[in-house]
Amino acid sequence: MLKDIKAVIFDLDGTLVDSMWVWSQIDIDYLGSYGISVPEDLQGIVEGMGFTEVALYFKERFNIPDSIETIKKTWQGMAMDKYCREVPLKPGVAVFLPYLRERGISMAVASSNDYGLIEAVLKSHGIREYFGGIVTACEVNKGKPAPDVYLEAARRLGVEPKNCLVFEDIVAGVQAGKAAGMAVCAVRDDYSIPQEKEKRLFADYYIDSYEQVMTGTHEEI
Repeated sequence: MLKDIKAVIFDLDGTLVDSMWVWSQIDIDYLGSYGISVPEDLQGIVEGMGFTEVALYFKERFNIPDSIETIKKTWQGMAMDKYCREVPLKPGVAVFLPYLRERGISMAVASSNDYGLIEAVLKSHGIREYFGGIVTACEVNKGKPAPDVYLEAARRLGVEPKNCLVFEDIVAGVQAGKAAGMAVCAVRDDYSIPQEKEKRLFADYYIDSYEQVMTGTHEEI
């Protein structure tokens, strides 16, 4: 999987850290504070959107009176403690990152999440040092499944897209990596189990743990 790869670019939520459950609860709590139940179609609509895009969507769809910045700060405050104290790394991450560094492979994070939360969770696990760049969907023109975040991450690392490998847990992210001209490995996550068939359809590889990359026991699709 790592042949000719000069850079590995990770999504964050559900890929590097097991955090998707946090946002499901925040949706419930945040909308509940306005007396609104979470619509069944919500996750499918906002999946892959940047933090700002999601805040704008919430404001318009649910007629939220707060400004976009206030909504984002509220969400960040609701999530920060959980990201620093309760969100674990995905299986194999702790050994995979030094494995990549030993081989001279650059690393970056390309996420739809808030920059402050990304920094916080990486630092809480002592892995921030491994990443030469962090790109959020708020910094580019379009969120996933558009390729913008991955292309920008590759640009910052100084690596051609064809020499990049993406790790992603949701279909929109897998599509974004492929649209960027990169190889993509889908990562198992409990939250996205309903998407397993589609993830395998679009991805080049599939893993349950990053240790499978090191041992060559990953699934080639």
